[in-house]
Amino acid sequence: MDLLKLAAVFCVIILVMWMKKPLSIAVLAATVGTVMLYRLPPETTYAAVIKGATSWTTIEALLVFYSITYLQRMLEKRRNLSNCQVALNGIFNNRRINVSVAPFLLGCLPAASTVLICGPIVRDSVEDYLTTPEKAAVTSYFRHISESFLPTYTTIFIAVGLTNGAVTVSSFVLAMLPMVGALFLTGFLVYLRKVPKDTGMIPENSKGHYWKLLAQSAWSIALAIGIILIFKLPVELAVLICIIINIFVNRFQPSELLPFFRSAFEAKLLVSTWLVMIFKEVLAATGVIEMLPGFFSTLPFPTFLIFALIFFFGAVVAGSQAIIVLCMPMAMASLGGEPALSLFILLMCMNYAAMQISPIHICLTLCAEDYKVPLSSMTMKTLPMVLVFTVISFLYYGGLRLCGL
Repeated sequence: MDLLKLAAVFCVIILVMWMKKPLSIAVLAATVGTVMLYRLPPETTYAAVIKGATSWTTIEALLVFYSITYLQRMLEKRRNLSNCQVALNGIFNNRRINVSVAPFLLGCLPAASTVLICGPIVRDSVEDYLTTPEKAAVTSYFRHISESFLPTYTTIFIAVGLTNGAVTVSSFVLAMLPMVGALFLTGFLVYLRKVPKDTGMIPENSKGHYWKLLAQSAWSIALAIGIILIFKLPVELAVLICIIINIFVNRFQPSELLPFFRSAFEAKLLVSTWLVMIFKEVLAATGVIEMLPGFFSTLPFPTFLIFALIFFFGAVVAGSQAIIVLCMPMAMASLGGEPALSLFILLMCMNYAAMQISPIHICLTLCAEDYKVPLSSMTMKTLPMVLVFTVISFLYYGGLRLCGL
């Protein structure tokens, strides 16, 4: 019954979005629906709402979003984003490179709002060769490839730590490299092959000139990533440092900077993000997440498939970090001393795939809002890539098992 209620909650989101209402309204309706369907006591509801609205996780997400948007305004003012595309055209002269590699590199920065920087690059490169929902799906998909294996993301550190030494960060990254290639291949097979390679641009300068232009255009993003990796600083602080340096490097005047404080405040996106965080906590308060392992354990499937289903549907419902914390220890314990890497890779792939269609994934919210398309439309266009990647993940799991990993 509780799982049927959960399905009803997500139907509320789909229905409201189908009625062409903003995502914020859909999430708000789903939150109210959750409280009513699960009959949450007022004190429980209040505690969940306060936690979702005021926790440091929520505040940090909003700060990161604002700081990234501010940096984006600076990049737009100096035409760095358009110059980045010109540089990639001059080096590779390939639309597909622009659409896939640029978001992948930007995605190395662990901040949801980097998807907003990827959007203009993808739109300009794809033009009318893909529909708007397809552009949104491609933007989100390639921006998140780096999130599947880079240890700059906290979910990976948490997951590896929960294996109690059975899997190391280095072994995980190395074993995931073929799956990173599979992610690029999947995106190409489903969408990028529809986009012609040639940009129509005739390079007027040497490749050295365009490499220099690329460095001048993307140095601030690269610096932010470097600061995070080397000094382990929070994303918002790393971006703030880059903003300050950028002021002097690109010689911004106070008259240029002041309007950015207002234009970087994207109220609709900030409110949507805030409401998603509240919805996530209210949903967690129902206890339905803890019921998923018990439900799937009753199914007549092999252990690896049961945990794969738990991680996929659990991540869709509760997010990657919640399902990892809840179920990774159980998954590792089920091995009984057998090699853990193959199952760990499979579960992390399922976790990654699920997050590409999860309605509580903040990046998807931002991307859909940026492209002004319903989240449901973008999710439906992402689903074919998720299905292809899921099939490849199971095949790769079988290969790793044959190798005794």
